[in-house]
Amino acid sequence: MAQKDNSDIGQMPFERAIEELESIVKRLEEGKVPLEESVAIYERGEALKRRCENLLRQAEARVEKITLDASGTLDASGKPTGSEPLDVD
Repeated sequence: MAQKDNSDIGQMPFERAIEELESIVKRLEEGKVPLEESVAIYERGEALKRRCENLLRQAEARVEKITLDASGTLDASGKPTGSEPLDVD
């Protein structure tokens, strides 16, 4: 599973990245991975974490833009007053 080249992560969809990250965390928590492999998969896990965080920031920005476009108003600090958390229920 561990790859020296993490270039595939940059194009990975959120769901795939989080799934692999969860798998890495589980393997590391079990403690049955040799040291060298632990370091390699930890590094991959860090790259996956950054990818997930980036994708979440992008999604949040899109939701805020949609909400701002709907309300069209800003407060005194220039922040959108129509920004609301996304209700996924």
